[in-house]
Amino acid sequence: MFLKPDYNLKRIFDIDLAELKNNGIKAMLFDLDSTLMASKSGFYSDEILKWLGDVRKDFFIAVVSNNKNPDYIKKVKEISDFPLLFNACKPKTACVRKFLKEHGLDEKECVLVGDRPLTDILCGKNLGCKTILVDSITADTEALIVRFVRALERLTIRP
Repeated sequence: MFLKPDYNLKRIFDIDLAELKNNGIKAMLFDLDSTLMASKSGFYSDEILKWLGDVRKDFFIAVVSNNKNPDYIKKVKEISDFPLLFNACKPKTACVRKFLKEHGLDEKECVLVGDRPLTDILCGKNLGCKTILVDSITADTEALIVRFVRALERLTIRP
C-alpha cells in the first residue's frame, strides 16, 4: 500500500496557513505525540503554543490522538484550551467522524496533521480530509530504533 499525503513537510511550522485558508480549509486536526509535543511529555513548548495561537486566528483547531492513558490524558486536558479526542483508534475513522459531527465540521474543510503515515495520514485519507505529514517534533533526539521504525514506515509514502 502506498500513501500520498497532500503535503509532506519537515516541521509543522512549515505549513502554509494562507494556502490552506485559500483552499477552503477551516479546521486543523493535529496528532498529539511527536507532532505537537514530545511523545508522552504532557507539555507544549512555548514555540508550539505561540504557533497554535496564530493558527487559531483563522482555523478551528483540535487534537486527535490514539493515546488512551488516563493519567496522561488528564495532564494534557489541564494544559489544553481546545477540543481533544483521545482513543481515536486511527487509522479507523468512526471516532473521528463522530468528533467532527459533534463540532459541526465537514471533512472536506479539514486537514489532518501528523507524523505517522499508517495512522494519521491513512485516517485523513479515509475521512476525505487533506493531509499533512510532518517529521516527529523530536526527530533529531529519538532513539535509533525509533528512527529506524519511522524510516521503514515512510517507505509506504508515494513521492
